[in-house]
Order: sequence, then structure tokens, then C-alpha cells
Amino acid sequence: MIDVRVDTLLAVAEKKSFTKAAAVLSLTQPAVSHQVSQLEKEIGTKIFIRGKNELQLTASGKIVIKYARRMKALNESLLEEVAEAGRSLTRLRIGITHTSESNEVAEALARYSSENPGIAITIITDTTKNLYDMLDSYELDLAIVDERPNKPEFSSLMLDTDYLVCVMACENPLAKKSMVTLTDLRREKLILRLPKSETRNLFKSHLLSIHESLDNFNVILEVDNIATIKDCIRKDLGISVLARSACMDELRKGKIAALPIENLSMARETNIVYHKDFPYPDILHVILAIYQSTTAK
Repeated sequence: MIDVRVDTLLAVAEKKSFTKAAAVLSLTQPAVSHQVSQLEKEIGTKIFIRGKNELQLTASGKIVIKYARRMKALNESLLEEVAEAGRSLTRLRIGITHTSESNEVAEALARYSSENPGIAITIITDTTKNLYDMLDSYELDLAIVDERPNKPEFSSLMLDTDYLVCVMACENPLAKKSMVTLTDLRREKLILRLPKSETRNLFKSHLLSIHESLDNFNVILEVDNIATIKDCIRKDLGISVLARSACMDELRKGKIAALPIENLSMARETNIVYHKDFPYPDILHVILAIYQSTTAK
């Protein structure tokens, strides 16, 4: 049902080039330029301007692309729901952060899908910002993030409370202490999440609140994958600051140790975020109940 020019527009926005978009779409470059020109005339605004080496979106173009993504996502949802109507199948696209990927959230979603034959779940892992963008454009039905939404069109249900801890190998001398001090941290080799991660930003902001800087610590490795960080910790290659929920399985099995950091109370909420017009509100409470039973084990 969607205008094919919307796909062309989104391809140009992604590739930032008429020529590259044409190659992806198996069209000629003039055909791509013509379709975009038609849309610009219909909407009454310039969508792209030519930058130094690539096309750039105008201020109006950014708005157009936002709604084009939304139109495409809604169209795909429509086609999926129509195709699945005869099978009584509900498909949910749920976005989670990298932290949630490593804790009981993914397990709870798998259990929910397994226990409900009419439910099919697709999990997408990304940064909080990107998850919000996808939720805003209806590419996601739900997003599970470590904060409350600040947009009026979103609602949320608190899934859990969590906090950051210092994580180390059981053989590390710090593991014998009741808490870790900043002096302890300065002496250690730190393995941290990438600068874009919410976990790292929370740690950094709490350091700033006590007039401390991450520059004063020995960060030897930055890794996006939490499983890789935990593997390095188990081998005592360094210590880290991670969400406690992301380490629960290893903590239960005694594979690593985790301690609070003196003067840093790094608590945060984990919330299920959704559009106010989300059509299956009962599902949210079932997911919450399954998550609570999973974490109670």
C-alpha cells in the first residue's frame, strides 16, 4: 500500500547519495532523482542539499524522513498482521539495550513467547537513543531501557530497579573487601563499555558529581559486548563497572565478584516503554510477572 517513492527516499537518506541508492534499488540515478524531486514538489519543501561529499538532510528533510520511516514501519506492521490474522498470531518487536541482553530480560521474553503459542517476538538490541528513534517511528512495539521516557506520547511500566557495581575476578584481592574505594579503582586496570553506553555515562556522571574525572583512571580496554568484558574479568585481566543485573548468572555461579563503590550510589530504573496507543496492554503485565518470577529464582 505504501508509495514506492517512500522506499526510494529512505534509501537516498541512508546512502546519502542518489547514485548509491539507485544501485541498491536497481534503478537508474535519474529515476531516483526524479522520484525525490516529485516528493519535494508534493510536500512543498527541499529534502536534501548537496554537502561537500554527500547529500545532507535539510531541517524539513529530517522531519520528512522521520515520518517516512514511520509510514514504512506501519505499512510493514499492517501487512504482517493481515497475513497472521488467520493464524491468530501476534508479533511483537521489542528493543532492548546491550545490558538487558545480558540479564534476565531476554530470558523472560523467551519464556513469555514459549508459554504463549500465539506470540512471536523479535528482539532488537541497540543503544537507548536508537531504540527510542525506532519506537517513535513504530519500528518497535516496545523498548526496554534504563530510564523513564521523556516524550508525552510514550508511557512506561517499571520492570526493575538496578545499580552499577564494581566487578572483578574472584581471585582479585578486591573481592575480599566489603566495598571498593575510588583509590582502589585508580590502582586497577579498567575494562569499560564504549563511551556511548548508558552504563558508562551513568558511571561518568556520578564521578563528575563528586568532582572526579574518568581521565584519572587507568582504562586499558573499551568493549561494547558485555559478555566479552565478563570473560576478561574472569581471567583477571582487569575490573569493570557494570549493571549488577548483567552479572547475575555469573554471580550465582561464583564465577566473578561484585561490590559497591564507596560514595557512588549508581541506581537506575529499567522500564518497558511503549506508545500510549499500544494495542495489547495486558501483555505488559504478563511480561512483568514472568520477569519477576525469573529474577526470583
